[in-house]
Formats: sequence, C-alpha cells, structure tokens
Amino acid sequence: MKPETLPIGLYDPTNPTSMNHLATHLRPTRRAPLFPLLLALGLLAAGPLLAAEGISNIRASQRPGTNLVDLRYDLATTSTNPMLVAVAVSTNGGNTYDLPATHFSGDVGFGVSAGTNKWIVWDALRDWPDRFSTNVFFRLTASDAPPGMVLIPAGLFTMGDTLDGDSGALPLHTNQVSAFYMDKNLVTKALWDQVKGWNGGNGYSYDYPGSGKAANHPVHSVDWYDVVKWCNARSQMEGRMPVYYTDAALTQVYKTGQVAPYVKWGAAGYRLPTEAEWEKAARGGASGQGFPWSGTNNITHSMANYYSDAGYAYDVSPTRGYHPTFATNGTPYTSPVGYFAPNGYGLYDMAGNVWEWCWDWYGSYSSGSQTDPRGPASGSGRVDRGGSWDGDAFYCRAAYRYYYYPSYSFVYLGFRAVLPPGQP
Repeated sequence: MKPETLPIGLYDPTNPTSMNHLATHLRPTRRAPLFPLLLALGLLAAGPLLAAEGISNIRASQRPGTNLVDLRYDLATTSTNPMLVAVAVSTNGGNTYDLPATHFSGDVGFGVSAGTNKWIVWDALRDWPDRFSTNVFFRLTASDAPPGMVLIPAGLFTMGDTLDGDSGALPLHTNQVSAFYMDKNLVTKALWDQVKGWNGGNGYSYDYPGSGKAANHPVHSVDWYDVVKWCNARSQMEGRMPVYYTDAALTQVYKTGQVAPYVKWGAAGYRLPTEAEWEKAARGGASGQGFPWSGTNNITHSMANYYSDAGYAYDVSPTRGYHPTFATNGTPYTSPVGYFAPNGYGLYDMAGNVWEWCWDWYGSYSSGSQTDPRGPASGSGRVDRGGSWDGDAFYCRAAYRYYYYPSYSFVYLGFRAVLPPGQP
C-alpha cells in the first residue's frame, strides 16, 4: 500500500502493509534541499523481541540555514542487549528506500540503548547534494540481532593447534576478541546478485561477475577486492555506514579498482572477518578441537563437503573422494548453504564447501597475547580459511591457514561477512 500523509500515525504491527506517517514540512535554505519529511515508523524486526516494542514518536526537522536534518525518536525494548538502529531514505515517496545515505551520526548503528528522545543527525548535502524534493521519507528500524546473522560473544580463545605439527598454526597464543555478528551462512549466489543488482547504478564495478552452481549455493570465483567492495555495497543498500575507503580521511567509499583500502573499524557496515574473528567463530565456543564441532576431532562426509582421503587418521568418512551427494553435473561440487549441522555458535559450513576470504594479510603468528588483532600491515597474500569441496580434511581444520593473492579468483573461493558488536 502506498503510504498516506497524515498529521500523525503509527505502524500497526498486526498489519505490515498498513503504514501511517508523520509529516513535517521543512523550510528551504540556501543550497539546502527542500525536505517535507514523511517518516515511515518501523518496529522491531522479527526475532525474540515483542512486536509492540520498537521505535515510536519519530520527529524530524531541518536546521534553518543548513543541510542538516535532525531525527528524534523513542526506543523501547525488554532486551538486555543494546540495539541496532538503522535509517533508510526514500526519495520517491516511500516506494523504495534505496538512497545510499551513510552520513548519519548520533543514536544510530549498533549499541543504542532504550530510552526517549534519541537523536540522529543526517548530513543530507553529503549524501544527496544540491537536490530538492517533496517526497523524502525516512524509515527507522531497530533489531536485537541482524537477520541471517549470529552473535559471536566476546572472550579469550587459544588460536592455533598442535594436532598435526602444522607450523603455520603455531605458536599457540591467546587472543581477546570483541563480540561481533557473523553471517550464519556463506554468502549465496542469490544474495550476491541481489546486492549487485542494487549497486549497478551506484558506481560499483567488479573484477569478476561471481558464479554459483545454484541460487542457494555459495557464490564463488570472486577475488578479495570484489568481496570488499561488495561488503560496502551491501552496507549502503541497507543504509549502513561503509567500512572500506580509498583515502586516509575515510571520505571516499571504495567502489572500484584494486586497492588496499583504509578501514573505518567503528563503522556499522559489513566487512570481512579478521583471521582471529574467523577462527574464534569457527571453534564454536569449544577449545582444543581440530574441527568446528564440539565432542569430536574427526570428520566425515556427513559433517562437511570436502575431499575425503584415508591418509588422515581423523578422516573417518565411509565414503572417499569428492562428496558423493554433490559430485554431479560438473565442477564446482559445492553444496547448498546450511546443508550440514552448524557449530556451537550456529554457523554453517565453517569447514568445507568454499574457502572464505578474511581481512588479514598472511604473516607469521606472534607468541604474545593480543586484543582484536588485525594481522600484518602489509603483505602479498590475503588469508583464506575453512577448506573447500576440493580440499582434504587437513585444510578443513579450524586452525589451518592459507592465502591467495587478493586478485585471485577460482571455483573454490567464497566468503561471509561480519557486522560490529551490538554488546560489549
């Protein structure tokens, strides 16, 4: 239903197609867009929170003589976790919310606590310069956990292992990793295409188109540069602050070419996991295990999509070679995401299917304890983790490390993304 303009109204959570809006008429200023703001009042996303909770009492005003827009709202929740508050902007009367607006500050992004009179400031000129419209809408949403993601809690863990004498996984060392959210599944071909469909007209370009055996299989044949740019595009598509930039001032969003980007670590957008984040997540809360599952140091084809080889004592699969279920219709022999049981954190395919790009340059481990390590400052190859449908069980170990040149693309390379923490 096309939104109606009313003096004041609320979103009826029992009827998602029924939206009323608060209309605020703003004065035009020199070089400022004319913004009669029609605000869509969004409530909590589906999840453990009550539908009656969420964002309400939205007010908006444009500061006289400026291009700054103030958004104020109330946030109610019984959750003990701080919330993720996101803003989406429509310039066509609420038909689509696809303006790549990122210049928000204040009570927005992760870590917003419940309360009244929350305040967001939008620098409209930076996102929509020299434009005028009578059809600008805002949609504010709050959620306890991003859809399709799981929370990886903060804590210490031991990185590396001594199970195979693999020097690349040594020395053992302790890392403190802050909480973060991670995609529960590998990025699928369907999600890859959805984001690319949005960013096609927003200045993004890629080295490779990305491939996938089916819509629900992981995307593959994407290089490191492409997945970093795609993370930025996914962020902007959802109204989040991008993470990767081409300049030290963090003003030019990385959208094209092959560069080692600057990182805005505090931004609320999608990014690749660091190597330490990936290994902590892969272990699923367990310690001393070779693979991402608790209670066993073995692996079989009932647990992961990989190439089984009797030469490894811990590979006890009754079937050998490529996974018999998926070795059909030509390579790649990928499997649908979420096909196998998850690990202790609820993550799927942390062993096998496709390798996963990480942020870090590859380098030797330090023996000292670290907090949120991000790898070497430079290098020649970016880290990949998790093994693939084409790799032996040895490569599927939670501690195994590999790397490729960031411009490399092949049928066993994919990724998943993370978001910053919503709690300490």
